[in-house]
Amino acid sequence: LDVFPGERRAILGPNGAGKTTLFNVVSGEFPPTAGTVELFGRDVTTQPARKRAHMGLTRTYQTSRLFLGLPVEDNLYLAVLGVHGGHLRPVRLSGRDRPMRARARELADRVGLADQLGTLVGSLSHGEQRQLEVAMARAGDPKLMMLDEPAAGLSRGERVVLTDLLLQLDREITLLLIEHDMDVALTVAERVTMMHDGRVIVE
Repeated sequence: LDVFPGERRAILGPNGAGKTTLFNVVSGEFPPTAGTVELFGRDVTTQPARKRAHMGLTRTYQTSRLFLGLPVEDNLYLAVLGVHGGHLRPVRLSGRDRPMRARARELADRVGLADQLGTLVGSLSHGEQRQLEVAMARAGDPKLMMLDEPAAGLSRGERVVLTDLLLQLDREITLLLIEHDMDVALTVAERVTMMHDGRVIVE
């Protein structure tokens, strides 16, 4: 499977086809049983997930992984903090975090959540939580975003909002999308890969 810089690629297939497993191997959460994984021209097969993240890979998951008891701004701030420097650091940085707070507010604005900064994430609608996940995935100015079924469970109106967000992504960002909603997948993607039983069967 080759994906080119700036491409919008949809990964389609039935449940159990291996789509999420593919994402887990590319992102470094699962080791491959064979073959290699290359990111941006570098072999990262043995590199841990956090190193791939620092190279510019971000992803979302089928089920939301958000801090439901924290406000929108804090979720975004922690996402921004996580891509700066080492992976162990104090959360409160006594004034030095102002640029990161500003970045968090900018990300909220980009996905239409600027008026929800103080809202607890657990109080957001499902669609708004998906918007927040996209914003968090953009926290580190990624080169590659991998979104795992971002439209799952969304209403028709929420799917339209999500589709618009994905269409507005910077063209420098490569987008890999697992999606069962064909309206979303085929509107966003320029190329489609179909998987079955862990293999690519057609592109």
